[in-house]
Amino acid sequence: MNPYEVLGVNENASEEEIKKAYKELVKKYHPDRYQDNPLASLAEEKLREVNEAYDMLMKGSGGSSQSGGGAVDYMSVRRYIDAGNLKSAEKLLNGTNDRSAEWFFLSGMLSYRKGWYDDATNKMQTACDLDPGNVEYSQAYGRIINMGGQYQNQSFGRGYNRNDDMCCQAFQCYICADCCCDCI
Repeated sequence: MNPYEVLGVNENASEEEIKKAYKELVKKYHPDRYQDNPLASLAEEKLREVNEAYDMLMKGSGGSSQSGGGAVDYMSVRRYIDAGNLKSAEKLLNGTNDRSAEWFFLSGMLSYRKGWYDDATNKMQTACDLDPGNVEYSQAYGRIINMGGQYQNQSFGRGYNRNDDMCCQAFQCYICADCCCDCI
């Protein structure tokens, strides 16, 4: 199997071109698109080929990062997150001392999938700061920021203005105090 042919890129393709082609193919053959479809097993096999080809190319060009806490297979982390296997993704990320831009990006994506939007935003911002030229990081960060703005606008439109609702603020303080110390 020629990994370049599987991914549909030429042999002089840059790492960015390889990543782009890989992401498009993963979207195309993702299992969620083929539920209850007779082509599901064919799509699964094709996705397996795409993953193997990508791994072959990225391991040859630095697809995983070495650190004091061991090697991080970022592609496995991405696959776990895409498949919704957040515990396995988190285990891989927490098993290293490496805190590269990719680590912060994937950790931010993990937080996002868990619904921890503030943590996701902070980690995405750090990934963008560490690798300002990475389009994937900046686009994901922008989507999370825009999503947060939409939620905020919806809540203000329904009369939930945090700054004006003293009763709500008092209740939040009460809950927070109760969580921090069992004094209430």
